[in-house]
Amino acid sequence: MALQLVIGNKNYSSWSMRPWVLMKQLGLPFEERRLRLDFDQPDSAFRRELAALGAAGRVPVLLDEGFAVWDSLAIVEALHERFPAAGVWPQAARARARARSLCAEMHSGFTPLRSHCGMNIEATLPEVGARIWAEQEAVRADVARLQAMWSAALADSGGPFLFGAFSAADAFYAPVCMRLLTYALPISAEARAYVERVRQAPGVAAWIDEALQEHDWIAIDEPYRQRPAAGAR
Repeated sequence: MALQLVIGNKNYSSWSMRPWVLMKQLGLPFEERRLRLDFDQPDSAFRRELAALGAAGRVPVLLDEGFAVWDSLAIVEALHERFPAAGVWPQAARARARARSLCAEMHSGFTPLRSHCGMNIEATLPEVGARIWAEQEAVRADVARLQAMWSAALADSGGPFLFGAFSAADAFYAPVCMRLLTYALPISAEARAYVERVRQAPGVAAWIDEALQEHDWIAIDEPYRQRPAAGAR
């Protein structure tokens, strides 16, 4: 039986993006189950379906023969245990430890960048990005930290991805790459080249293509845009 990955809207759900692009990129077998992110209502279908799974009320959730694993870090570790040779983590022990450190920092940190620059793949918001960059010192600090980590990892591994081959570390930072593109935040040439390599990775490119086909307006995830007129795209 194939694994099932429960996710939210591809345009907005950065947490869902992480395990999905990793599994897609590594060729791991899974079925997708998408729930619309209508969690702003207490009796929404999103809340009801997740409650039935016994999960934490958030996506993503990995179902393995009905057994639910939630939280993107836990999902990645479950995938590594089930597919130890697939390349979820780097092979070398120190590289693996460093990759886990980068994922954990992404998982628990970068709050200013994530809160001010929500993932919105179909949007192009350079004016908003310029305003955020000028006004939010903490966002500038987050981007500086991103670039420092990426530069060190790429120097050690030789690229093209953070630890050579695409791994969980790149999957965890893929949503941040989307944010940097959407808001056109200023980054170095090295960081820009890395963002482009992530964007073109087949698993990430597949997620982006499907996100652009959704055309599903979720008002709570649109702080910087107005709803398009009927029939507009």
